[in-house]
Amino acid sequence: MRIILLSGGSGKRLWPLSNEIRSKIFLKLLPTGNGKRESMLERIWGQLNTVGLAGSTYVAARKSQLDLLQSQLDHQVPVIVEPDRRDTFPAVALAVSYLYSICRARLSEVVCVLPVDLCADDGFFHTIKKLENIVFTSGADLALIGVKPAYPSGEYGYIVPGAAETGGDYFIVRHFTEKPSETEARAFIKQNAFWNCGVFAFKLGYLLGILKGKGYPLQYESLLKQYDRLPKISFDYEVVEQAKSVVVLPYEGQWKDLGSWNTLTAEMDTNLIGKGVISEDCTNTHLINELNIPLAVLGLSNAVVVSSPDGILVADKTASPRVKELMKDFEQRPMYEERRWGWYRVLDYTKFSNGSEALTKRIGVKAGRNLSYQTHAKRSEVWTIIKGEGEFSLNDRIISIKAGDVLQIPVGAKHAIRALSDLEFIEVQIGSELTEDDIVRLCMTWEEIKKRCV
Repeated sequence: MRIILLSGGSGKRLWPLSNEIRSKIFLKLLPTGNGKRESMLERIWGQLNTVGLAGSTYVAARKSQLDLLQSQLDHQVPVIVEPDRRDTFPAVALAVSYLYSICRARLSEVVCVLPVDLCADDGFFHTIKKLENIVFTSGADLALIGVKPAYPSGEYGYIVPGAAETGGDYFIVRHFTEKPSETEARAFIKQNAFWNCGVFAFKLGYLLGILKGKGYPLQYESLLKQYDRLPKISFDYEVVEQAKSVVVLPYEGQWKDLGSWNTLTAEMDTNLIGKGVISEDCTNTHLINELNIPLAVLGLSNAVVVSSPDGILVADKTASPRVKELMKDFEQRPMYEERRWGWYRVLDYTKFSNGSEALTKRIGVKAGRNLSYQTHAKRSEVWTIIKGEGEFSLNDRIISIKAGDVLQIPVGAKHAIRALSDLEFIEVQIGSELTEDDIVRLCMTWEEIKKRCV
């Protein structure tokens, strides 16, 4: 069985910590048990590895997330890169075409789609392994996992089961309902409905048949070129609700969706992360602060207060799932990003009346890591080293640098930096187009850079 791990997301459900690049699955908020914290992605990969599924798992991720994904997981993890974000159906379609045409998977092989934003015990992942046999023995188009609802909620999809399969531990599915009202949810619970966990298993040939029927190419490279033609629609709506034969395997252990601040904070082992204080009369209140200024929360219970370079959220926990809807029309460039080499934080951005722009960043490079050797056609840069030591390459020459040095990078100059110890510098960009599009990467590793330099 092949696993497709979906790592997409709009970056709005856990705003302001999450953004278009650093989506919720990369946030290191979950306790590891040894005093450290890990992300949803790191945790679920560890659990897949524990039950022996990591070796057959592929991660579907956007191109813009590749650096961050590779910094949290091993660089050898196979990644199926989406050119842009469209929704879960296009992501799965591209992934199965990759398995078919690049990995040469057989049409009879079972594929299981798994979201990253869940919290479950290891038993859940052992249950996933059962889906392969259920797809074969049931003859169903799709096999799902469902959990018994803990309470009536409009945040989840509901699976209404029919009769139990004779001799099996799964049920035939009567119908689905996506995110009903709370009143409807109560009625579904009386019908012994399950919450939909977002786990879908099917034979590879089944989904390829759907793609062929819709006129899409089955070859990965061809579908990649036509990716913008695929509809922005979820896998649930486009495939699951149209399937003729679906079965559900109940799971009675621990499972929780971590898609909102309300559910995520319940899994944290501390009420305070970052600089700040919560008064003693606050109950069930969490403060997460990524800014270098103190925040105080006084007399607020059942609340979540989150601050980052991207914004500040103050919300009642029960209302926190509405943040995605509230922020849907609010667009800005990500103010904080994590990369394979470290991180950067936007300190200031100004656009002048003459069309020129100025962007100031604080950049951190981990010891032993380096930025790519690159050029810019539409901007110059000034780097002021404020911490650590390293090496700096400019137009095929390498020099040693340390805190206090100021480095001038003219338009068109080839440049890169490598950290010998943890390194930080302030970068000021001045030009007419201060975007990632104005980067030409000449090589990636420091060994390659050294070969080019005298």
